[in-house]
Amino acid sequence: MALFPFVITKLPRTALSQKYRTHEKIHFRQQLELLLIGFYLIYILEFLMRYLTLKDWDAAYQNMSFEREAFANETNLKYLKNRKCYAQWRYAGRD
Repeated sequence: MALFPFVITKLPRTALSQKYRTHEKIHFRQQLELLLIGFYLIYILEFLMRYLTLKDWDAAYQNMSFEREAFANETNLKYLKNRKCYAQWRYAGRD
């Protein structure tokens, strides 16, 4: 879990995969763009909206724009170098 500037996990730092690190770095960028508080407010509201629609915790999480962007690009080590601002909105509304 990314809570700028920290990654909170049960695993030791040395056990984190590059894929996981990239995923969380994408969240850091999202958080900075939305000035932290904006990110958390939108994240929670989007999760609740998805949960009310899908009635499934995991499906709601997987279908959030923030998570879609992170999952779609977590294996691309160059993604953050080329990522456009507010790229998460390209993943909104896709079902």
